[in-house]
Amino acid sequence: MKNNKYTAVIIDDEALCIENLLSSLNGYSELLIAGTARTADKGKELIMELHPDLLFLDVELSNQSGIELLSGLSEEITWPMQVVFYTAYEKYLLEALRVSAFDYLLKPFEQDELELVMSRFFNQVLKEQAQSSFQTSISQLSQTNNTYLIATVSGFQKLRPNQIGYFEYLKEKKQWFVVLTNYSRLQLKRNTKAEDIINYSPVFVQINQGQIINLDYLSMIDDKICLLFPPFHKEQNLLISRAFLKALQEKYELI
Repeated sequence: MKNNKYTAVIIDDEALCIENLLSSLNGYSELLIAGTARTADKGKELIMELHPDLLFLDVELSNQSGIELLSGLSEEITWPMQVVFYTAYEKYLLEALRVSAFDYLLKPFEQDELELVMSRFFNQVLKEQAQSSFQTSISQLSQTNNTYLIATVSGFQKLRPNQIGYFEYLKEKKQWFVVLTNYSRLQLKRNTKAEDIINYSPVFVQINQGQIINLDYLSMIDDKICLLFPPFHKEQNLLISRAFLKALQEKYELI
């Protein structure tokens, strides 16, 4: 979301189709079209740069199918993004659903068909925001006792800050885990996002797409690798990516 609007990206190799879709979406004041692309490569760049809330993706692109594009980025997309495939061919419907498409539009679509898709999208994001708000509220209440109540797959786990070393996203499971001081891993609720974890406490800072560290355990940074205090002092895979380096530096300016 940007400037209190949901962001959308359109990827289609036909300029006329992009124009028609832009015109049809023009009536949704709560939606911001953040970018459009006519090639798969440019589309990938826009997705990773803009982190859109909604993606309209043509199935048949000139140099790569939209389904292949999305499948190739599945491990890098760690934020909630709803995908609407649209094409002139109904034969792609089943394959699109297999790669977790949120919805599907057949070209040429009617305005009422788009309205149904958009209604489903707005209802979905409101539902996700309500869940996130609930988790944040619970964690804030628990912090009065200097503890965190973290949503897990089976409920909520009460943890003290000094029990938490870092959080890690496992791509194969598509879930976040928290690594504790006893080196056990606690599986977080499936729809947990990086933003949810960061909101638990200002000491939790994201250092790359798949890792969030507890600043209280950070002892030094050596060649962009975060070295932690015991018992995590042997961790060597906590690498700060360029995209998150500035945020970490700003945290230190505040300390």
